[in-house]
Amino acid sequence: MKVYKIAVMPGDGTGPEVTAEAVKVLKTAATKFGFKMDLTEFDFGGERYKRTGETLPDSAVEELRKFDAILLGAIGHPDIAPGILEKGILLKARFELDQYINLRPVRLYPGVETPLKDKGPNEIDYVVVRENSGDAYTGTGGFTMKGTPHEVAVQTAVYSRFQVDRCLRYAFEYARKYGKKARGKGPENTLALCGKTNVLTYIYDLWERAFHEIGKAEYPDIRRDYYHVDATCMWMVKNPEWFDVIVTGNMFGDIITDLGAITQGGMGIAAGGNINPEGVSMFEPIGGSAPKYTGKGVINPLAAICSAQMMLATLGEEKAADAIEKAVMYVTANKLKSLAAGRMGFSTSEVGDLVAEKVAQ
Repeated sequence: MKVYKIAVMPGDGTGPEVTAEAVKVLKTAATKFGFKMDLTEFDFGGERYKRTGETLPDSAVEELRKFDAILLGAIGHPDIAPGILEKGILLKARFELDQYINLRPVRLYPGVETPLKDKGPNEIDYVVVRENSGDAYTGTGGFTMKGTPHEVAVQTAVYSRFQVDRCLRYAFEYARKYGKKARGKGPENTLALCGKTNVLTYIYDLWERAFHEIGKAEYPDIRRDYYHVDATCMWMVKNPEWFDVIVTGNMFGDIITDLGAITQGGMGIAAGGNINPEGVSMFEPIGGSAPKYTGKGVINPLAAICSAQMMLATLGEEKAADAIEKAVMYVTANKLKSLAAGRMGFSTSEVGDLVAEKVAQ
């Protein structure tokens, strides 16, 4: 029997509540599909930082390398200034473990409301592949004359051809395996590059050249499209059905994936994976720690459950992953009144029970 070593970091706020439901569903899926989960919990987050001043020490990074995957709840504490935990835990894990892909499905499930008029699950069904290791997130930059009227702040976006190429190859492979043609939902598999070649004439010139060179030489079966980032935002609202797989840089990816999340029903359903295809990947709900709902049992756990589903798919347990996704779709279509916290018609743990019961059937 296959055993997966999973590091669990429940984190802050409502993180422990939603993580408990994701673990519940994982254990059910493991029993049903014949594998085991060896779970080890870590307490990195706001409370530990308040006690010890530690975020994610180097020794913890080395320990995390020994796991098959990481399941994260949420990072963010109201008593701690923004950026400390996010940089010290999230970004450190992503960079140190070289999780160079951020994978964000944008999929509207049955029964879920979308703010997009006349759009449904058939139209809102695509994936964003966001490069996760470069751009303006590398910390390259600084201040001169800080605190004076002449202060200058520089934040530099940086990409190497190596970073761009490996992200593009992942995206092409993903489009070949999970594109609309591969899933029986369209006539072709399409990869769209989202950039800004008319203004960012260095970085996105590099991206566009690499995109077409690699696509032409290695993936002639994948249709290639290009969209400026502003046009991408417009079409995500007006014609989301145009998209299949989108690949983009770190900053644009950060922005358009949250736009995508609200079209699929909001942060209560949005899941993401920080993926190192050759190493340890980390999966998390996108909604954050939501401190105002902490301990009330009203937060929606479906994003955390979908993160666990993505984790299983990435580990190769695709039958179990499919069963979880179908169970979530059943629950959204037939059980929940709303995805909003406190308006689901069920408590946090009851929603986890509904999904687990469906997986077990």
